[in-house]
Amino acid sequence: MRRGVLLTANLPQLQNLIKRDPIGYKEEFLQQWNHYNSIRQIFKIHPDEQAQHFRELVAFISQVATCYPKETIEFPSQISSLLLESYGTLSPETRKTLVQNLVMLRNKDVISSIELLKSLFPILPRTTSPSLRTFIRKTILLDIRTANLRSKNHKLNRAVQAMLFGMVERGMEGEVVGDKGRLRAASGPTTDRTAHNSEEAMWAVILTKELWRKGIWTDAKPVSIIALGCFHPVTKVQSASIHFFLGSDEEKEDSDDEEEEEVNVRALHHRREINKKTRSGDKKLQRVLTAAKKKRHNRTESSANFPAIQLLNDPQTFAEKLYDILNRYDKRFSLDHKILLMQLLSRVMGSHKLCVLGFYTYIVKYLAHRQLRVPSILVALAQSVHDLTPPDAVTPVVRKLAQEFVHPGVGSEVIAAGLNAIREVCRRQPWSMEEDLLGDLIEYRKSRDKAATAAARGLLQLFREVNPGMLKRKERGKDASMGLASGNQPLPFGHSADAAVDIEGLSLLEDHLEKLREEDGVFLGDGDSDEGAWDGWDVESNSSDDDSDEGWHDVPDDDEDLVFSDNEDELEKAQSQPEAPPRVSTLATTKILTPADFALLNDLRIQEANKAVENGGGSHAKRKLATLEANKKAVQAGEQDSYFISENDILGPRKKAKADYAERMASIQKGREGREKFKSNKGKVNKEVASSSTNREKARNKPIMMILSSGAVRGKKKASLREKQQRLRKHIEKAKKMRH
Repeated sequence: MRRGVLLTANLPQLQNLIKRDPIGYKEEFLQQWNHYNSIRQIFKIHPDEQAQHFRELVAFISQVATCYPKETIEFPSQISSLLLESYGTLSPETRKTLVQNLVMLRNKDVISSIELLKSLFPILPRTTSPSLRTFIRKTILLDIRTANLRSKNHKLNRAVQAMLFGMVERGMEGEVVGDKGRLRAASGPTTDRTAHNSEEAMWAVILTKELWRKGIWTDAKPVSIIALGCFHPVTKVQSASIHFFLGSDEEKEDSDDEEEEEVNVRALHHRREINKKTRSGDKKLQRVLTAAKKKRHNRTESSANFPAIQLLNDPQTFAEKLYDILNRYDKRFSLDHKILLMQLLSRVMGSHKLCVLGFYTYIVKYLAHRQLRVPSILVALAQSVHDLTPPDAVTPVVRKLAQEFVHPGVGSEVIAAGLNAIREVCRRQPWSMEEDLLGDLIEYRKSRDKAATAAARGLLQLFREVNPGMLKRKERGKDASMGLASGNQPLPFGHSADAAVDIEGLSLLEDHLEKLREEDGVFLGDGDSDEGAWDGWDVESNSSDDDSDEGWHDVPDDDEDLVFSDNEDELEKAQSQPEAPPRVSTLATTKILTPADFALLNDLRIQEANKAVENGGGSHAKRKLATLEANKKAVQAGEQDSYFISENDILGPRKKAKADYAERMASIQKGREGREKFKSNKGKVNKEVASSSTNREKARNKPIMMILSSGAVRGKKKASLREKQQRLRKHIEKAKKMRH
């Protein structure tokens, strides 16, 4: 009896004893289990009564549940149903205890991941405690990451993705209110349901974005979840989904990684000066500073989520729905939100080469130089155009740009932005430009402003390359005129170029590899010496030796120049014509080109372009070299979406703004680094090494009676009026120089 009373009053001691001997203390456990069931029935009716004792019993049973699996088989479902049904009436301490013990049961493999997540997902939007919300979020992400650590857990992923998709889909029938004003203060079941659905959808989008960012989910299903969020009636959910595709995050959500505070550089340097000077300390300081700089740089970078845009299911329907929302709720959305929709729509149209012709009619009303955030609108316009866009739909837009941005009544920066926007549109669809309008626009290359001149020259150079026939003869340039004379004409709209027969510059790579093989005797591309590298890649041959029509036939090498024709006259004509074809490299047919080979090919092309520039190749060679170097930088930076443009491409080069007082003082302080004090080192006191005073200092301190008979004083007394005037003028000029 004494033992039972003692164990009943001390649950931690009983828990320790049960883990050591589950069979010996089974009766004591059953006693506590019955006590838990009775307390639970009371707790459902009156949650405030015996709440502390109920939490202790739940924690105790969770710890020893693995020792008695048959008796506690219904325990996890009881906790889960209590959380889901009575979450609003539970106290914060009880909620936290139940969630923590449910997670403990998952860690002990008492319940599966799907059962845990089915309990955590519904209560995440209803949680008001920041600490509990962070705990639930970290638990969900960690559980999914652990399940997909070694291999993809498709069963769990499908179940979780179905839950997230349902969380977003439940609020899709609501009314689109917009984001110009807050929701009207109303109460009732409909308002509460709408708010709950919006929070539920928001958390579904946040968790999906986090799982995508960490590389746990990389297929099309999470993209479909966030794509559905782009059409959600709640603007907050819609904005978060759009930011996912644009590659930026408007809201800074706390992730499951530990939040690192901003590094105080001055404090680190101060601590380094005080502490003991060691090499390891210097290296540690440098590592911290480098990591902080890299983190700051990555935080400011923002690029489009190109893989997610490519994984969109039915992008044409997606783009049409985006335009429908943009056009229908134009008066309800703020300008910032409309620009987000424009940017996403334009990037989808550009990457998938879609035609949503109503977008160009819609965007015309925002093409004004006084429009707020007009550079972002111009970027969206340029990115939506591609080579399959009908020129008739883009020509009015180009004309409106020229009327609003390119005329003498606006500033030079506006003219430069308009010309750059027209250039980017015409780069993607050259047939949208009118010949008369082009002649007027390129006249701005004679402007006195640097930005307008550069923009007009860029437009002129573009049409010299894509369609020089629209330019006057004197404006075409040498290369374009020679191309037109030889019969090279731009392809009409809707026509595609001929199939490529060679890779540009591949002969340079072939000659380089041949040269290395001759010098070092190393095989670098012969198909006969690397048979071992083709193991598993050979074409399956027939096991039988009979001559069948379905097998491969060897063609003798001496029959390479055969010409097949049914007409004897065509055959004789083909054989009699002299052959002068350009060199076509065969390296691509004998060797699989790796990314390293293409990098080497790019370097060889840059070297050849450098030689052409040094030999006086002219502006054409310089432009070719600049293009090759820009492509190399883009490849090194890993810019998969290099065809996306930014606002800097529209604004062009701008004059440096005048620095304010704070910037000037910062520049001054930056120049004083490494100097202790600004003062002259001349003289005995301020020198690094002490020395005596100079003769000039000694002469200055001499008594007047000692210098009265000196030549200098006598010369001043005997000086003429002309000499005195010259000396005075010299003194005045020197004083002016000292003041300035």
